[in-house]
Amino acid sequence: MQYVDEFLLIAVAHFFAVASPGPDFAVVLKQSIQQGRKNALWTSAGVGAAILLHIGYCVLGVALILSQSPSLFMVLKYVAGAYLAYLGVHAIRSAKPAHTDEQTLTETAPESYFKAFRRGFFTNALNPKATLFFMSLFTLVISPDTPVGVQASYGVYMAVATWLWFSFLSLVLSKASVRAFFLKRGYWFDRGIGVVLIALAIRVVL
Repeated sequence: MQYVDEFLLIAVAHFFAVASPGPDFAVVLKQSIQQGRKNALWTSAGVGAAILLHIGYCVLGVALILSQSPSLFMVLKYVAGAYLAYLGVHAIRSAKPAHTDEQTLTETAPESYFKAFRRGFFTNALNPKATLFFMSLFTLVISPDTPVGVQASYGVYMAVATWLWFSFLSLVLSKASVRAFFLKRGYWFDRGIGVVLIALAIRVVL
């Protein structure tokens, strides 16, 4: 019970962090509209799994190293920016579909679940916003005296909560009516998401 206050503070901070629009949301939205429910759910699982990576290096003390090494953190920012820019350019170059009716929704061949999972994982793992958030939690909020096991339990909670949040968004955004609405805009939707991802890449670097 002595860690309840610490956990509640972490839970509230994590809720606002995960609910704020960012690269994770943009990618899950794109997958929900273009690839459908199952792929979006696998992308959401990838985002949640990446949280465990952040927790892992924070518990191991790598977060402290990153916070004390601006050059190393700068490298991470450029890698993340390049990855988001790559996703954005790929979306902008999407061709206009020949048809956008309901039959197209069922006939479109989805990408593999592994690719969907990998997309979500790397989008979150390379997001400096997530890195900064967890660095702040483990250096400013979580006490150094908190046992490693308790810290790990915090991480498991945040990973599961993140996965559930984006899975919920996937279920809502992948409904046939929602997908049809966006797909009627065809490649303009793709280009819009591409611009958003490139803008996020620029923001990450700057």
